[in-house]
Amino acid sequence: MEREMPVGFQNDTPSEDAVPLVFPELEQQLQPLPPCHDSVESMQVFKQHCQIAEEYHEVKKEIALLEERKKELIAKLDQAEKEKRDAAQLVREFEALTEENRTLKMAQSQCVQQLEKLRIQYQKRQGSS
Repeated sequence: MEREMPVGFQNDTPSEDAVPLVFPELEQQLQPLPPCHDSVESMQVFKQHCQIAEEYHEVKKEIALLEERKKELIAKLDQAEKEKRDAAQLVREFEALTEENRTLKMAQSQCVQQLEKLRIQYQKRQGSS
């Protein structure tokens, strides 16, 4: 007669039905209960539970990876938005400096014209004296 092994132990004789009895990553209430080895139905339920536990673990790992990827993408988005704001600020500064440059060039041109008029007036005065 085969006796039941406590949770966490397996029979020393390897079999194709050997399934881990402990899933340390699962909460206690989700742990598969050890099967009754005399009941085919109990063994099937245990195998299904172990399969579901494995799938659950894989899904949790995938969720964790996706959460990490989400954080990375949010950080990239934040950086892109910051760069966009910085670029918009630079465009505003460029437009303001361009306007100031235009105004200064116009003022310079007016000063050059005034200087030329003053030279002509000065030369006329020098010539008439």
